[in-house]
Amino acid sequence: MRFAHGHLAYCTNIHPAESWEETFNAISTHTLKVRDLVSANQDPFAIGLRLSARAARELLSGDKLARFRDWLASENTYVFTINGFPYGDFHGTRVKENVYRPDWTDPARLEYTKELFTIVSSLVPEGVDGSVSTLPGSFKAFNADEELIRENLIKLAAFVDALSDVSQRDLHLGLEPEPLGHFENTEETLRFYDRLLADAEDHEQVKRRIGINYDCCHLALEYEDARTSLQAMRNEGIRISKIHLSAALALDPRVEGAIEAIRAFDEPTYLHQVMERHPDGSITRHPDLPDGLAALANGSDAEQWRIHFHIPLDELPEPPLHSTRIQVEDVLKLCTADPGICSHFEIETYTWGVLPSTMQRPVEEQIAAEYQWVLSQ
Repeated sequence: MRFAHGHLAYCTNIHPAESWEETFNAISTHTLKVRDLVSANQDPFAIGLRLSARAARELLSGDKLARFRDWLASENTYVFTINGFPYGDFHGTRVKENVYRPDWTDPARLEYTKELFTIVSSLVPEGVDGSVSTLPGSFKAFNADEELIRENLIKLAAFVDALSDVSQRDLHLGLEPEPLGHFENTEETLRFYDRLLADAEDHEQVKRRIGINYDCCHLALEYEDARTSLQAMRNEGIRISKIHLSAALALDPRVEGAIEAIRAFDEPTYLHQVMERHPDGSITRHPDLPDGLAALANGSDAEQWRIHFHIPLDELPEPPLHSTRIQVEDVLKLCTADPGICSHFEIETYTWGVLPSTMQRPVEEQIAAEYQWVLSQ
């Protein structure tokens, strides 16, 4: 849907689906229910697609893409963005660090992302730009060959540039910094982008087609100020391709009951990186919540924890737990003051299925409530 800052959708990665049939079933049931709860007028409703590699291949076969385009029009809906971070299974199994596989050293990641751009270029309406978001190159623990990452991204930029000319759509990729990703904070992102441009023969092509997907949860986990971070990226000429409106858990581990409360969020599906800040401002990074709990048991002077667990935007957790939602509020205020920052916004609370039972609601109600919160800002 159009709103004050551009286009707003929620990411359908919240719905378990790996095949195209499963994906379409989720959209035609859950997403249309959300539309009916959120949209009180006749304005077109935007869908933030998540397509696995399998679903993308299936959608590109036969006449499925044309039929889906017709269905979108018949339902007064449209697509402007695709989440291309999770390549394979994303629900009901151990995802953890596997969400980074294949990474950008692997030709399979390049081909998958090309397919996503082929799809979005066909679906995005005239006059609207199309985006795809992806992982930050790789996962730090993989010790990936960055030269290969840069090489594949430059190939992707050339492909997207040519596709943009043919489709007459402005298409762009958003690399998504994430804790313990190949680049995870603003400084690492800027330096990676410098190296990417140094490799590229056509700097302007890379700047047009390769940008950043700014995830509010992820940058809040790094204890970064939104204004400083976004301004630094823009000063370097980095396109803000998309903004994920998302919030993380936070707590003071010294407060009675805080550690016991966070144990309810220790679940086996997703990676829940812990960013532990000390009184001197330094940060200790733990790959997952069990690692953080184990380190704390061995003694720590940490004054704050931030945990990579996306929680609903509209509902704050019960004390002594907190939310990093203020980062989302700050980003929306910045975009109100300067609408040129970004025009693609996506609510991304994909963890509905693993939230503690006390925080679960019918999924459509949760998503609709998040929309209402965002629009109220």
